[in-house]
Amino acid sequence: MSDNMLVTTGNGIDGYSITEYLGFISSQAILGSNFISGIASNMTDVSRKDTAKLEQCREDAVDKLKKEAEKKGANAIIGMAITYAPFEAGSFGIIVSGTAVKVVKHVSATDAVHKELYVTNYYTRLVPRPVKVVLDGDSQSINVKLLCYNYNHEDIMAVRTDVEFTNLYDERLVVKNVDFVFSENFNLSLIESDYIQSKVAPSDLLLLKDAKVTLTKYATPRGVFAVNDVPINVTLSTRRLQALKEKRGIDAVEKYSTDGMVWTCNCGHFNEAGSEECVVCGRKQKDIMTKTSFNYEEMIDRMKEKEYVVELKDVLMQYIKEIDSGVRLELLEIMESGLQYEKTRGNMKETVIEKVEKVFEDANIDD
Repeated sequence: MSDNMLVTTGNGIDGYSITEYLGFISSQAILGSNFISGIASNMTDVSRKDTAKLEQCREDAVDKLKKEAEKKGANAIIGMAITYAPFEAGSFGIIVSGTAVKVVKHVSATDAVHKELYVTNYYTRLVPRPVKVVLDGDSQSINVKLLCYNYNHEDIMAVRTDVEFTNLYDERLVVKNVDFVFSENFNLSLIESDYIQSKVAPSDLLLLKDAKVTLTKYATPRGVFAVNDVPINVTLSTRRLQALKEKRGIDAVEKYSTDGMVWTCNCGHFNEAGSEECVVCGRKQKDIMTKTSFNYEEMIDRMKEKEYVVELKDVLMQYIKEIDSGVRLELLEIMESGLQYEKTRGNMKETVIEKVEKVFEDANIDD
């Protein structure tokens, strides 16, 4: 830490703002009694060895000052002054003083970088649920914080996690034993950790597409609790997951579904058919039930077996009479647009299927 301590003789550091003054500090380093007498006896021939001793003494005094600042929690020293003074018995010393401070670097609008990633795995029991990773910084360093959904409204003090980032090339960076501390916002549904330094390189930030967070422990005033569950991976695409969260809340990870025996809540928990509300998140089944009677997923599955948009349209036409009249025209327009683009841009199957899915999802989760 002390090697990174900023030091200046002035009252401020260019490019930084002082956030806290931590007090006056001083240190000293002493040379032996022979040092002054040796120089005095031969002032015309001060050796390189003497100069090196003096320089080393000064460096020792400054290093001690940095350590004193570090003990106070500072990351910078301002107003540093150096005094050379004779001590008792003919010894000679250097006194270094200054003010310990905390500083933060100024970040210009053009230099600032920011990325938010939804967490794409989740737990189905009542533990803090990581829902979003936020990364902020500049061209020099990146800081990261974690947002968790707190179903029990507990005083979550800290969580220990393994964080896995994935980039656009499907390359993975796994960071083990990352501790996120929650110093504020206790008893809230959505809690936000303090920032900590990230191991993500600034040059890699914009390439990130995904984050998975695995809990190993969490701390509350009641004690420390181990989390031995294996988290479940989200099956929705990034776009579909974002759309669901915008409609159903930041903790939403799955679409509502039921087979008559159990129903899947938006939080991902499986509930018995007789349960009117989810035992984990409290969502009421009647509020999140699919509002369209048409089983569009069966149609989508059949479309995925085809190759070209013209074949997708044939599948759509086989179901068109069962589809709510309010969305028929929109679906036909998607097919016609896909047919036109496919003539010039190549296969548009995936894009068209994605748009068709979105039409039904928006209808099903519309408030």
